Amino acid sequence: MKKSLKMAVAASVFTVPAMAANLENPLYLPSSGEFYSKTGAGVMYKVTDDTTANKLKNHAGATEFPIWRVQEDLGYGITDRLAIRGAFAYTQADDIDRKGLNHGRAGLIYRALKFNDGTVFDVYADAHLGGINKMRGEYVFLNQMNPLAGGYFNYDNYSNGRWGADVGVRFGKTWSKLTTSAFVELLKTFGSDNNVIEINNIVLNSIGIPSEISVDLKSTTEINAGVNAFYQLTDRWSFGGGFKYNHHADNGVKSLSTELDDIRAEMAADSLISKLSDMQDGFDEFIVSLSVANQLTDAMQVALYGEYTFDTAHDNSQNGSDVKAEVGVRLNLAF
Repeated sequence: MKKSLKMAVAASVFTVPAMAANLENPLYLPSSGEFYSKTGAGVMYKVTDDTTANKLKNHAGATEFPIWRVQEDLGYGITDRLAIRGAFAYTQADDIDRKGLNHGRAGLIYRALKFNDGTVFDVYADAHLGGINKMRGEYVFLNQMNPLAGGYFNYDNYSNGRWGADVGVRFGKTWSKLTTSAFVELLKTFGSDNNVIEINNIVLNSIGIPSEISVDLKSTTEINAGVNAFYQLTDRWSFGGGFKYNHHADNGVKSLSTELDDIRAEMAADSLISKLSDMQDGFDEFIVSLSVANQLTDAMQVALYGEYTFDTAHDNSQNGSDVKAEVGVRLNLAF
C-alpha cells in the first residue's frame, strides 16, 4: 500500500506542467517539446511631432489616445537548442482611423554556443510577414487642379505590403539571479506592388488614371539592436529593463504597376512617381522599457510593462512623436 502511494505521488509530480525558465528572461529558450505563449495587451498615448507631413495634415502636435495594441509571441522547442517561433502585433488608432497588423515574423532560433559560466550565443532567422496584408491608403493632393504640386499619404493600415527576411544574433550571460543580454538584427524587405492606393483627383481621373492604383515599392534595409537586463528576485517575482534601437528606412516608389491606356495618364503618372522615388519618410526609435512579473503557477506568469519611445523622423514621416508612452500586461504560458 505504501509502495503504491509513493508511486502515485511520484507520477503526479512528473505530470505537473513546469515552466523550465522565466519567460521574461531575455535569454529564454524553450526546452525540447515545450510550447510557450506570451500574449500582451497595452494602450499607447502619443503626441505627434511637427514634421512636414504632420503639418500638411494639420496634425502636428495632435494627441492620439487611446491607441490599442495587442501582441502575441509563441514558439515550440524542437530540441533543447533549436526552437521554432512567431511574433505578431496588431494596432488600432481610432483618432487617425488606422488599424491592422503592424508586425509579423516567423522562423527559427538556435543556441549555437552554451558555456558552463552561463554565457550563451544564439543565431536566428525569421521570415518578415509584411506581405500578408496589402498596404492601403490614399494619396491626398494639396491642389486638386495641379496634382504635381505635391501631397501626402493617409494610411489605412500598418502593413508595408512587403515580404522580407530578418537575420540576427543574441548573446548574454547569467550570474545567479542577474541576466544581461544584447542583440542585433538586419531586416531586408523585398520590393513589390502589394498595395492599393486611392487616387481621388479631378485632373488625373479625367485623363485615365483610375481611382485605385498599385505601385512597385523599392526594397529596404533596416537594423534593430538592443540590450536587456533581468533580475530574478524570488521564485515568484522578477524584474526587467531594456533599451532598443529601431532604424526604419525611407520608402520609395520605383514604378507604376497599374497599366494605363492613355499617353497623357502615363506621362502624369511618371511625373508624380518621380517625386516619390525617395519619400523621405524614415524614422529612428529609441525605446526604454521596464517590467515586473509574478509567477502565478508553475506554467502561468503575469507581467506588467511600460515603454517610452524617443524618436527622430524625416520630413515626410507621419511616425514621429513628441510623446509616445505605452503601458500594458502580458500573460505568459509554458507547457
